[in-house]
Amino acid sequence: MNARAFIFDAYGTLFDVHAAIAHYRKRIGPDADRISEVWRTKQLEYTWTLTAMNRYENFERLTERALDFALARHEKNDPALRADLLAAYRELNAYPDAKDALHALKQSGKTTGILSNGSPEMLQAAVDAAGIGGVLDHVLSVDVLRIYKPRQEVYALVTKALSVQPEEIVFVSSNRWDVAGAAGFGFKPVWVNRSKMPDEYADLAPVATLDSLAALSALEL
Repeated sequence: MNARAFIFDAYGTLFDVHAAIAHYRKRIGPDADRISEVWRTKQLEYTWTLTAMNRYENFERLTERALDFALARHEKNDPALRADLLAAYRELNAYPDAKDALHALKQSGKTTGILSNGSPEMLQAAVDAAGIGGVLDHVLSVDVLRIYKPRQEVYALVTKALSVQPEEIVFVSSNRWDVAGAAGFGFKPVWVNRSKMPDEYADLAPVATLDSLAALSALEL
């Protein structure tokens, strides 16, 4: 591989964003999956809306606001459940293939890292809980810029931190809009399409589409 570094999105790519709800599925009841979907959708919507308005709240606060909306939408007025879900979100499960993929890349001599909308504190908690800090060289947060992906300035955090050109970076994300943003910046984006979603943004295509992280180290990029 000619790529010098592999940089990962965090939420949805390395960490399962639906794990917090899954942990309390029985307590929540039949609306659990729908609440999880609304929580994630609103979390992302708030990042895009605030960035478009030149406003900023950190990702932890937006995660709280999104959960509040999702619970209210489904008439779940339970402060204890809210607190438990937010605590669980700080320690989301890593996908089973995440640690092995990172280890394989490190063993092949590649630089590894995260570029995420998450606040530094959230990211550190998730990395620690997953036990992957030892196979990450960089954990980069949009918080230093106070804007969110897919703004191009965010992707530039990687080239600045690593002192490399965009084409030397493989950027890995499960979010198709994030892959499009990375492609527009000049990275080699890889789409981890676990849910087998239809493609979008045809003019900003990934260099590869995978159904898991397991095949990542075998790519020739």
